[in-house]
Amino acid sequence: MAKRPKTPAPFPSREELLDFIGQSPGRVGKREIARAFRMGSEQKVMLREMLKELEADGLLQRGRGRRFAEPGTLPEVTVIRVTGVDGDGDLVARPDNWDPDEQGPPPTIYMAPERKGQTALGAGDRALARLEPDGRGGYRGRTIRRLPSVPASIMGLYREISGQGRIEPTDRRAKQDFIVPPGATMGARSGDLVRAKVLPGKDLGFRKAEVTDRLGTMDTPQAISLISIHEQNLPFDFPPEALDQAAAAGPAPTDGRVDLRDLPLVTIDGADARDFDDAVFAEPDQDPDNAGGWRLIVAIADVSWYVRPGDALDKSAYLRGNSVYFPDRVVPMLPHELSTGWCSLNPKEDRPCLAAEMRIDGEGRLKRHKFHRAVMRSAARLTYAQAQAARDGQTDETTEVLVDRVIAPLYGAYASLARARQARGVLDLDLPERRVMVAEDGRVTGIALRERFDSHRLIEEFMITANVAAAETLERRRQPCMYRVHDQPSREKLDGLAETLETIGLKFSKGQVVQPKHFNQMLAKAKDTPHDRMVQELVLRSQAQAEYTPDDIGHFGLALARYCHFTSPIRRYSDLLVHRALIHGLKLGDGGLEPDHRDFAEMGEHLSATERRAAMAERAAVDRFTTAFLADRVGAEFAGRINGVTRFGLFITLDETGADGLVPMGALPDDYYVYEEERNRLKGRSTGRTFDLGAPVTVRLAEARPLTGGMIFELVGADGVVEGRGRLGVGGRPNGGGRRGDGRSPGGRGGRGGAKGGRKKPGKGGRSKPARRR
Repeated sequence: MAKRPKTPAPFPSREELLDFIGQSPGRVGKREIARAFRMGSEQKVMLREMLKELEADGLLQRGRGRRFAEPGTLPEVTVIRVTGVDGDGDLVARPDNWDPDEQGPPPTIYMAPERKGQTALGAGDRALARLEPDGRGGYRGRTIRRLPSVPASIMGLYREISGQGRIEPTDRRAKQDFIVPPGATMGARSGDLVRAKVLPGKDLGFRKAEVTDRLGTMDTPQAISLISIHEQNLPFDFPPEALDQAAAAGPAPTDGRVDLRDLPLVTIDGADARDFDDAVFAEPDQDPDNAGGWRLIVAIADVSWYVRPGDALDKSAYLRGNSVYFPDRVVPMLPHELSTGWCSLNPKEDRPCLAAEMRIDGEGRLKRHKFHRAVMRSAARLTYAQAQAARDGQTDETTEVLVDRVIAPLYGAYASLARARQARGVLDLDLPERRVMVAEDGRVTGIALRERFDSHRLIEEFMITANVAAAETLERRRQPCMYRVHDQPSREKLDGLAETLETIGLKFSKGQVVQPKHFNQMLAKAKDTPHDRMVQELVLRSQAQAEYTPDDIGHFGLALARYCHFTSPIRRYSDLLVHRALIHGLKLGDGGLEPDHRDFAEMGEHLSATERRAAMAERAAVDRFTTAFLADRVGAEFAGRINGVTRFGLFITLDETGADGLVPMGALPDDYYVYEEERNRLKGRSTGRTFDLGAPVTVRLAEARPLTGGMIFELVGADGVVEGRGRLGVGGRPNGGGRRGDGRSPGGRGGRGGAKGGRKKPGKGGRSKPARRR
């Protein structure tokens, strides 16, 4: 009996087809679609036409092999290019063939550490990677194999040697100079900072490049920050329309605003701050039902009055995402007419604000809150040191009239908030931050660790409380919220942390359901030991990256169920979005969120990316400024600690300045060194001498390169004699080490050093990083 032909299933609708493709793990082709919907031959023709329509409408994108996926998604296996390390030490990449002009901002790819024995990827490297969506618009990637990497463009210092043009790259990973052929210099002179296009082919073993931009000279003020600006492609110049709009700004009308001008609100910021976007006030709560409680007001600059959705200022602010702060300049999110003018809560000047009025109990718990669109007049601009001195009994002309009525109640409310923080079990890291002092001529005059006072913590707790109040209000009003989320650490990072801590005698259980208090217990054990700072850095590196997203998962580090950024709209676009949502939800007037606003998930990805970009630029600039400061002290000796152990040498952090540098394998005392990964140390095969993570050392600065921010050290023995197998002269090269002493090549073996290898993965002894933005 003949088989009955299969009856084709009903042809799917556009929505059913899109739903199937969207839920498929990876890209699918027509064959998989036809099989899933049991299509006959005629339906397959209809399918081809529908796929063309969906592609033309921008609802699908076609990949290789005529396979389809939702727009913006990446295939399971793709070629990636590493763009750098973010502020948390994670390796970040993007699709290699992504066109931002056609496709928008590329999705972020976080690359997993390389397998044991494999050299780590670095900025500019290309690889074939297997990708897995991370559920937040980005991807987790793992290397399948490396690919030849040739950067499309470079930035560097132009020099002429024997009549031949050369470019020394600013990227410390570049292993050699680039030759500039005759006629391709664009008039560059020795000492110019230039951007250049890499040309095909080589000349005498060197790659070639053509100068495309002259950016100034290395000797001019602000040259170092200029390098970071161009390396990260930071938007620098405002469009004329935005500048015209800022220049035309003026006082905001006071009609309809709550008048807070008689309230002694004060701003408390760093001594070098120029934009003041938050002011604070506290007094005991008069409500008998809240005995011992406090009434707090946090007033924030009303940027939303001046920057409206879709206008020129809004477009340029969104593109930037945030302000970027360098030791010698600021690349602001808003033009200075607003950032330090009409939107800055300058003392004794009327300013529009969005104010959070909050009641907390004696234990610092938030009881209730409401928001006002108001007008205020700052009673004083205080610095952190000034406020702390007044609290400690050392008043000045400004603070003597404020200490009892204003400053004392602020500290009283802070004491309650600190108890709430302690009760929640907040991750309690306290890492020092480097402060670079720069003169007007660009010279670095000093580097010091920033002092940290209770006044810093006071402002932090007031801001955190206001941020929580904003998130709660938006949830109650069913408004979109750009949450600031911080996920739990990954199992991989926790395992790496536990293994590293074990090498210095500290135990951290891998199997527990981790909470911030578990890290705090570890930090308490390390406190007042030689490993204190290193353990804090290791714990910081084990944490997940904080992000912006409309999907709330809580904030692990702050131990909060809901959290957003509300308090800095002058310098963060995320905060401006929260202001607009509050204004719309609470019906507080003009400038609120519009119904046809851009997708919050898309904006969250963009703002998370601009924040990482800013962090990388700021860190690179501080490294270069620090190297420039120490360049005059080549040959001097410094106390430091081993902060990273690798197959190609030791990373050292100096106690005095927090500067980082490399002791290459070729500069270690004569021996064959075995890299014992499980113990985070190098051990000499003949002598048995070990170099352990966290060990104190004395080093001599052998070389400093401000152009790249790289420094090379030599170990100094107890007798004051350099211990290396061959002393490194200024401008010298360790045996087999990287070009110009930057640690550019990880192959430094000194003839008998350890095997080649990459940098350690986060949590396993890699370099330190700056404090995380909450």
